[in-house]
Amino acid sequence: MTTVRTTTRDPELLCRRLDLWLNAKHPGARCRNVRVPVAVGPSSETVLFDLAVPHPAGTARQRIRPCVLRLAADPEASAVLPPSDIAAEYRAVQTVAARTRVPVPELLWLETDPEPLGAPFFVMERVAGRVPPDVMPYTYGSNWLFDATEEERARLERATVGVLAEIHSVPAEGGLREHVDAQRARYARVVEGRAPSPVIERAFARLEDVWPADPGPSVLSWGDARVGAIVYDADFAPVAVLDWQMSGAGPRELDLAWLVHRHRHFQELATASGFPGMPVFLDRDRVAGIYAELTGHTPRDPDFHTLYAALRHAVVMLDEGYRQVRFGEREMPDDPDDLILHRGSLEAMAEGC
Repeated sequence: MTTVRTTTRDPELLCRRLDLWLNAKHPGARCRNVRVPVAVGPSSETVLFDLAVPHPAGTARQRIRPCVLRLAADPEASAVLPPSDIAAEYRAVQTVAARTRVPVPELLWLETDPEPLGAPFFVMERVAGRVPPDVMPYTYGSNWLFDATEEERARLERATVGVLAEIHSVPAEGGLREHVDAQRARYARVVEGRAPSPVIERAFARLEDVWPADPGPSVLSWGDARVGAIVYDADFAPVAVLDWQMSGAGPRELDLAWLVHRHRHFQELATASGFPGMPVFLDRDRVAGIYAELTGHTPRDPDFHTLYAALRHAVVMLDEGYRQVRFGEREMPDDPDDLILHRGSLEAMAEGC
């Protein structure tokens, strides 16, 4: 497994500039213990720090509050997602906090002026808990989720699907066609001036062949529905749902298929490496059954949405691969489809298998 460079910014300079901004918000406030998580997505930058705020006059002690900085992506790092709209991500968290029971971190500040840190950003609280690892994937073993009992994993699975059910209680404007058109535009940006991906283009063509007769009503879509974007407590219950930069609108099945596909991808990597993985966890039929029980809505057109989730992920992986080539982290393969780790399963779906 390789990591993807997410920034070209100087972390020490970033900390100094953040200190100046914090002090303007609250005299004497400073950032401490600034660090960038190893397993972060190459989109908006995530920076962890402790906010130190002086106590009232008469004491030298400080109040320490764990925080997270979400900073619009560095253009020099070739962000995998489209240009970051930090304000939209902030508003998405606000909406979820106001209109649902989904646990999200408390928002502290939004800064739309790029001057203080070089790009817009927001600050929110950092919630304590456990997150299933992406590197190495939790399906490889030696982590808390893999080592959990079947009952504990089933509890986490049900609670995670429950998060989606609650998010989808919010209606939203925008349909499936708009969502797919946006993915086509994103793919076009990725391959502009570069070799296109034959498997992605076949997958787009296949989508039209299996387009749902009735995609269903649009709801608020998380966009990055995966267990690796949720903080869980010791009882395997969600305590914070993160990563809202891909949020939007569309059928419920967008999130359900993404949840299933992202686990299936990790499962395929594990078995290809000789590990047993977690084959029954987040099974498509299990997820659909839990969702139907919780909401009364039976997920529709699973083959279309599974293909579309795999296609969306392929666009991300192609962009990641081109980024790695740019920074000298890998050689450009003769076939650009080799940049897509799940090309085999995507090819099969694109051929209708």
